Amino acid sequence: MRKVFLVLLASFAAGAAQAQIKCWNEGGKRVCGDTPPAGAKVTTIRSPSGPADPAPAAAKADAKGSAAKAAKRGPLTPAEQEQEFRKRQAEARKSAEKQAEEDKLAEAKRDNCARAQEALRSYDSGRVARTDSKGERFFLSEAEVAQETAKARQIAKDSCN
Repeated sequence: MRKVFLVLLASFAAGAAQAQIKCWNEGGKRVCGDTPPAGAKVTTIRSPSGPADPAPAAAKADAKGSAAKAAKRGPLTPAEQEQEFRKRQAEARKSAEKQAEEDKLAEAKRDNCARAQEALRSYDSGRVARTDSKGERFFLSEAEVAQETAKARQIAKDSCN
Protein backbone atom coordinates (compact mmCIF):
# COMPACT_ATOMS: atom_id res chain seq x y z
CA MET A 1 0.00 0.00 0.00
CA ARG A 2 2.85 2.32 0.87
CA LYS A 3 4.46 1.73 -2.55
CA VAL A 4 1.23 2.62 -4.35
CA PHE A 5 0.99 5.84 -2.35
CA LEU A 6 4.60 6.73 -3.18
CA VAL A 7 4.06 6.05 -6.89
CA LEU A 8 0.96 8.26 -6.93
CA LEU A 9 2.74 11.00 -5.03
CA ALA A 10 5.71 10.83 -7.40
CA SER A 11 3.44 11.05 -10.48
CA PHE A 12 1.66 14.13 -9.10
CA ALA A 13 4.99 15.73 -8.23
CA ALA A 14 6.32 15.05 -11.72
CA GLY A 15 3.30 16.77 -13.26
CA ALA A 16 3.78 19.82 -11.05
CA ALA A 17 7.53 19.87 -11.76
CA GLN A 18 6.93 20.52 -15.45
CA ALA A 19 7.03 24.28 -15.14
CA GLN A 20 5.75 26.37 -17.97
CA ILE A 21 8.00 29.03 -19.41
CA LYS A 22 6.42 32.45 -19.86
CA CYS A 23 7.72 34.99 -22.36
CA TRP A 24 7.00 38.69 -22.74
CA ASN A 25 8.45 41.76 -24.47
CA GLU A 26 10.52 44.16 -22.46
CA GLY A 27 12.00 47.19 -24.21
CA GLY A 28 11.66 45.56 -27.65
CA LYS A 29 13.41 42.37 -26.55
CA ARG A 30 11.81 39.04 -25.81
CA VAL A 31 12.34 37.95 -22.20
CA CYS A 32 11.43 34.53 -20.80
CA GLY A 33 11.12 33.38 -17.19
CA ASP A 34 8.85 32.00 -14.49
CA THR A 35 7.13 35.19 -13.35
CA PRO A 36 6.37 38.03 -15.77
CA PRO A 37 5.89 41.61 -14.60
CA ALA A 38 2.33 42.77 -13.96
CA GLY A 39 0.48 44.00 -17.05
CA ALA A 40 2.84 42.34 -19.55
CA LYS A 41 1.38 40.43 -22.50
CA VAL A 42 2.50 36.88 -21.76
CA THR A 43 3.01 33.90 -24.05
CA THR A 44 3.24 30.52 -22.31
CA ILE A 45 5.63 27.90 -23.66
CA ARG A 46 5.62 24.27 -22.66
CA SER A 47 8.80 22.83 -21.28
CA PRO A 48 10.70 20.60 -23.72
CA SER A 49 10.23 17.57 -21.46
CA GLY A 50 6.46 17.76 -21.91
CA PRO A 51 4.43 15.64 -24.33
CA ALA A 52 4.31 16.37 -28.05
CA ASP A 53 2.45 19.54 -29.06
CA PRO A 54 -1.06 18.74 -30.33
CA ALA A 55 -1.23 22.06 -32.22
CA PRO A 56 -0.78 20.50 -35.72
CA ALA A 57 -3.60 18.05 -35.01
CA ALA A 58 -5.79 20.90 -33.74
CA ALA A 59 -5.01 23.03 -36.81
CA LYS A 60 -5.91 20.15 -39.09
CA ALA A 61 -9.13 19.60 -37.14
CA ASP A 62 -10.00 23.31 -37.49
CA ALA A 63 -9.76 22.94 -41.24
CA LYS A 64 -12.25 20.09 -41.06
CA GLY A 65 -14.55 21.92 -38.67
CA SER A 66 -14.04 19.71 -35.63
CA ALA A 67 -11.85 21.89 -33.40
CA ALA A 68 -13.86 21.13 -30.28
CA LYS A 69 -13.39 17.42 -30.79
CA ALA A 70 -9.62 17.83 -31.21
CA ALA A 71 -9.39 20.01 -28.09
CA LYS A 72 -11.09 17.34 -25.99
CA ARG A 73 -8.91 14.63 -27.47
CA GLY A 74 -5.54 15.96 -26.30
CA PRO A 75 -2.13 14.82 -27.57
CA LEU A 76 -1.97 11.89 -29.96
CA THR A 77 -0.78 8.52 -28.77
CA PRO A 78 2.17 6.94 -30.60
CA ALA A 79 -0.22 4.58 -32.39
CA GLU A 80 -2.37 7.54 -33.53
CA GLN A 81 0.74 9.42 -34.63
CA GLU A 82 1.83 6.38 -36.65
CA GLN A 83 -1.64 6.13 -38.19
CA GLU A 84 -1.60 9.84 -39.14
CA PHE A 85 1.90 9.41 -40.61
CA ARG A 86 0.78 6.43 -42.72
CA LYS A 87 -2.27 8.40 -43.85
CA ARG A 88 -0.09 11.36 -44.92
CA GLN A 89 2.26 8.96 -46.74
CA ALA A 90 -0.64 7.39 -48.64
CA GLU A 91 -2.00 10.82 -49.58
CA ALA A 92 1.45 11.92 -50.77
CA ARG A 93 1.82 8.72 -52.82
CA LYS A 94 -1.61 9.26 -54.42
CA SER A 95 -0.72 12.87 -55.18
CA ALA A 96 2.59 11.84 -56.78
CA GLU A 97 0.85 9.18 -58.90
CA LYS A 98 -1.78 11.68 -60.00
CA GLN A 99 0.90 14.22 -60.93
CA ALA A 100 2.85 11.56 -62.87
CA GLU A 101 -0.31 10.63 -64.78
CA GLU A 102 -1.03 14.29 -65.58
CA ASP A 103 2.56 14.75 -66.76
CA LYS A 104 2.25 11.66 -68.96
CA LEU A 105 -0.97 12.95 -70.51
CA ALA A 106 0.56 16.39 -71.10
CA GLU A 107 3.58 14.79 -72.83
CA ALA A 108 1.27 12.70 -75.06
CA LYS A 109 -0.71 15.84 -75.91
CA ARG A 110 2.50 17.70 -76.88
CA ASP A 111 3.56 14.76 -79.08
CA ASN A 112 0.16 14.64 -80.79
CA CYS A 113 0.35 18.38 -81.38
CA ALA A 114 3.79 18.11 -82.95
CA ARG A 115 2.72 15.22 -85.21
CA ALA A 116 -0.44 17.04 -86.32
CA GLN A 117 1.50 20.20 -87.14
CA GLU A 118 4.07 18.18 -89.12
CA ALA A 119 1.27 16.45 -91.03
CA LEU A 120 -0.33 19.81 -91.84
CA ARG A 121 3.00 21.09 -93.20
CA SER A 122 3.38 18.01 -95.38
CA TYR A 123 -0.18 18.27 -96.73
CA ASP A 124 0.31 21.97 -97.50
CA SER A 125 3.60 21.30 -99.32
CA GLY A 126 1.95 19.80 -102.40
CA ARG A 127 1.60 16.22 -103.54
CA VAL A 128 1.40 13.59 -100.81
CA ALA A 129 2.62 10.06 -101.46
CA ARG A 130 1.83 6.87 -99.54
CA THR A 131 2.74 3.21 -99.90
CA ASP A 132 0.17 0.48 -100.15
CA SER A 133 0.22 -3.05 -98.73
CA LYS A 134 2.30 -4.29 -101.70
CA GLY A 135 4.93 -1.65 -101.05
CA GLU A 136 4.03 0.36 -104.13
CA ARG A 137 4.01 4.13 -103.96
CA PHE A 138 0.86 6.08 -104.85
CA PHE A 139 -0.23 9.72 -104.60
CA LEU A 140 -3.33 10.95 -102.76
CA SER A 141 -6.00 12.75 -104.74
CA GLU A 142 -6.94 16.32 -103.90
CA ALA A 143 -10.08 15.14 -102.08
CA GLU A 144 -8.05 12.68 -99.97
CA VAL A 145 -5.50 15.38 -99.16
CA ALA A 146 -8.32 17.74 -98.13
CA GLN A 147 -9.81 15.01 -95.94
CA GLU A 148 -6.43 14.24 -94.30
CA THR A 149 -5.79 17.96 -93.83
CA ALA A 150 -9.15 18.35 -92.07
CA LYS A 151 -8.29 15.45 -89.73
CA ALA A 152 -4.84 16.91 -88.97
CA ARG A 153 -6.35 20.34 -88.30
CA GLN A 154 -8.85 18.83 -85.85
CA ILE A 155 -6.10 16.92 -84.03
CA ALA A 156 -3.95 20.06 -83.90
CA LYS A 157 -6.91 22.05 -82.56
CA ASP A 158 -7.57 19.46 -79.84
CA SER A 159 -3.93 18.87 -78.90
CA CYS A 160 -2.32 22.28 -79.27
CA ASN A 161 -4.95 24.42 -77.46
